[in-house]
Amino acid sequence: MFRTLARAGYVVLGIVHIVIGLIAISVATGGGGEADQGGAMEQIQKTPLGVVVLWIIVLGLTALAIWQIAETFLERDPDAKKKWGHRVKFVGTAVAYFAIAGTALVYALGGQSDSSGSTKSLSARLLATPGGIFLLVLIGLIVGAIGIAFIVRGFTRAFEKHLDLPSGVARKGIVTFGVVGYVAKGVAVAVTGILFVVAALTHDPETAGGLDAALHTLAALPFGAAILWVVGAGLVIYGLFCFARARYARM
Repeated sequence: MFRTLARAGYVVLGIVHIVIGLIAISVATGGGGEADQGGAMEQIQKTPLGVVVLWIIVLGLTALAIWQIAETFLERDPDAKKKWGHRVKFVGTAVAYFAIAGTALVYALGGQSDSSGSTKSLSARLLATPGGIFLLVLIGLIVGAIGIAFIVRGFTRAFEKHLDLPSGVARKGIVTFGVVGYVAKGVAVAVTGILFVVAALTHDPETAGGLDAALHTLAALPFGAAILWVVGAGLVIYGLFCFARARYARM
C-alpha cells in the first residue's frame, strides 16, 4: 500500500511539473501566472475537484519523501549507500518533496503561498546579518550545483539505473523524455541559484527569487521568449517522464 502511494507521488509530481511548464509557456507567449509550485497549486485549486487533487498531491509526495528517506538506509546497493553523497541526495530530495507537499497543503486548506516574496524576504534578512552575503552566495552555489546535477544526470542518462525500463520504442521514448526533462529542469534550477548569487553580490534582495523569478529572467534575455518556451516545454516533458517513472521506478 505504502509503495503504491509512493508511486502515486511520482504521478502527482508529474502533474505539478506539467502545470508549471504550461504556465512558463503562457508567460513566454505574453500571458501571466506564477511559474512555480505555488502558481501550479493555485491553478489546480481553481479546477473542479481541485481540493481533492491537492490532498492527493500532499499524500503522494509525503509518501514519496518518506520512501526517499528510507532509501538512505536500504542495503540493496551497499557500496553506494556507504557514500555520503548518496545519503545527502536522498535526504535532499525528500526535503524538496516535503516542501512541495507543504505548499499543496496550504492551498488544500484554502490558503495561498508567495514563494517568491518569501525568498526575497529571506534574502533581505540574510543580507542584514553578519556573514549574510557569504550565506546567500553559498545558498546560490548549492542551488546552482543542484541545477547542474540535473543537467548532467540528463545528458549522461544516469536516471536509467533507477528504472526497470521496457525494451524497444517505449524505452527510447522514456529515455528521451528523461534527458530533455532533466536538462530543462536543471536549467531552471541553475538560473535560480545564479539569482541568489547576484542578490548577494549586488546587495539587492529583490534580485533573488524562486523558480518563477528564474523563468522570468530567462524571458528577459535576448530570444528569451523562445528560450522560456523551450524550457517550459521541457518541464512538461519532465512531468510526462515522471508518469513513466511512477510505473518503472525501482522501489
